[in-house]
Amino acid sequence: MIGETAADLGTLRAEVAAIFADVLKIEVPDHGTDLLATGLLDSLGFVELLVELERRFGVEVAMEALELANFRSVAAIAAFVAAERKAA
Repeated sequence: MIGETAADLGTLRAEVAAIFADVLKIEVPDHGTDLLATGLLDSLGFVELLVELERRFGVEVAMEALELANFRSVAAIAAFVAAERKAA
């Protein structure tokens, strides 16, 4: 998306939170919670998340380009998805 707005990011955050709740069955307290430090997102969940991001948003994540900082929180994941969509 060109020219992401705060509303667009808010929508993406809600969609990413829905992935956690509906697909991964993980209850995330808020969009800023560190998913890795809290142990909410483990290695299997991380792989499932990547697959779902590709399926739902058309975002391809190359393994050699993975930056864990992009996946620490729902907010970070939404910002990553927005950036990837903009770059596409």
